[in-house]
Amino acid sequence: MTIREQLEQHETEFLAPQACKSTDKGAVIRLKSETPCPYRTEFQRDRDRILHCSAFRRLKHKTQVFLSPVGDHYRTRLTHTLEVAQVARTISRALFLNEDLTEAIALGHDMGHSPFGHAGEAVLNRICPHGYKHYEQSVRVADIIEHLNLTYAVRDGIICHTNKIASTREGNIVRFADRIAYINHDIEDAFRAGVLTPEDLPEEAVGILGHTKSERITTLVSAIVDHGADEIGMKHEVQKAFGILHDFMYANVYLNETCKKEEKKAERLVEVLYQHFRKFPDKMPEEYQKIASDSDIDRAVCDYISGMSDSFAVNLYSELFIPEFWK
Repeated sequence: MTIREQLEQHETEFLAPQACKSTDKGAVIRLKSETPCPYRTEFQRDRDRILHCSAFRRLKHKTQVFLSPVGDHYRTRLTHTLEVAQVARTISRALFLNEDLTEAIALGHDMGHSPFGHAGEAVLNRICPHGYKHYEQSVRVADIIEHLNLTYAVRDGIICHTNKIASTREGNIVRFADRIAYINHDIEDAFRAGVLTPEDLPEEAVGILGHTKSERITTLVSAIVDHGADEIGMKHEVQKAFGILHDFMYANVYLNETCKKEEKKAERLVEVLYQHFRKFPDKMPEEYQKIASDSDIDRAVCDYISGMSDSFAVNLYSELFIPEFWK
């Protein structure tokens, strides 16, 4: 037996019946067939492809919530992704589900996120005729731009991570882990930014979930594990408290003027870049010119801009539209 076959046999013997196995034919279908790897299962292979791709590396310079914060400890889209992967793997392991599949989905779930976080997503969705949703773009990045040729189960988990039910338990774990991670680390960043204090958090939520980040994550992870693998969820009391905390964060952080004060500038920057490259498509890299030829110009420009990091977009805008002074 190859090492991969031994790992597949271990999955069959060790994982729960509800787990998605690397030998489940429908789950491991790829857009293009490939010879199996002798050392890695199909989902391990997907995880490695995501980790090594350019879109994943660019996440380190993409906004999570706070645009261009001063300080090294604020989350970026990359650190958010790593925290989601940690939470998701913990749940998956405790439920004896497929940790490799869970990790691959978690690491790839935000690959298609635009620069400047949800502000960039909103403006691209408004000006691009095709619309723009980061979870759909993440799959497009994997399929069209990075040519990762991921398995069906990973692609399904990525596209469903925001507001749909995935076809696997592992995909639904990532959907919960994403919210658990971003709510709790955004609270911590909001404390650091002076937008919130611990006393501001609603007692009806933190009284149940916990008063520290560690306590809240432990409560939420435990609630999902205790709910079991048949249907990924949590008991009503914890779900209700988490909903209260989620709504509080939207009202007091995600829509807060301090957090959003730079967003209008970012939106204007994205729109100006979009119109510029729509007018001068030959100024885009060759791979995006090819997308324009194969599909249409709006699709290509949206792909190009959505892939930019915050810093690249700002520097490009400055190069194109800000006068350079004599040195």
